[in-house]
Amino acid sequence: MSANFIGGSHAFAAEGLRPMTAAALDGVVVLEASVYAFPWSRGNFIDSLAAGYTAWTLNGAFGELLGYCVAMHGVAEMHLLNITVAAPVRQRGYARQMIGELVTFCQREGARRLWLEVRESNLEAQATYARLGFAAVGKRKGYYPAPEGRREDAVVMSLGIAIDGVVDALD
Repeated sequence: MSANFIGGSHAFAAEGLRPMTAAALDGVVVLEASVYAFPWSRGNFIDSLAAGYTAWTLNGAFGELLGYCVAMHGVAEMHLLNITVAAPVRQRGYARQMIGELVTFCQREGARRLWLEVRESNLEAQATYARLGFAAVGKRKGYYPAPEGRREDAVVMSLGIAIDGVVDALD
């Protein structure tokens, strides 16, 4: 997998999701580091693959890496651990596409709820998740590392997954 996710003169068009493999990690780690001040390490991704987490890359028509996601199965639920879209191709529906595929996967696997955490300061991501139907349901204090040794709270968001027309409701 190429690390060519930034630049290029061609238009970016998503080809589709592929299972994330160890061979894709060079590009994934480069993209991760380009987007986040506190990126996941290669070891985090390797551990996720070894644990059998659901992990996909989103690739363009020319094989370029546009984004990726990693999710962990739970009992009748799924936890989105990481979703990233390359900065030059944001606002084109790629996060929505990956989450849509993850929701479909949840339905097939019988997961009735999809969970995620998002930095309290990341209002753009929170708004995206809200547009996709996620609701803020709580906070995790000091969940994320922040500059100068500080910690940042996470907003916990949740989406009920319809299975056979029935959506699990939070109490």
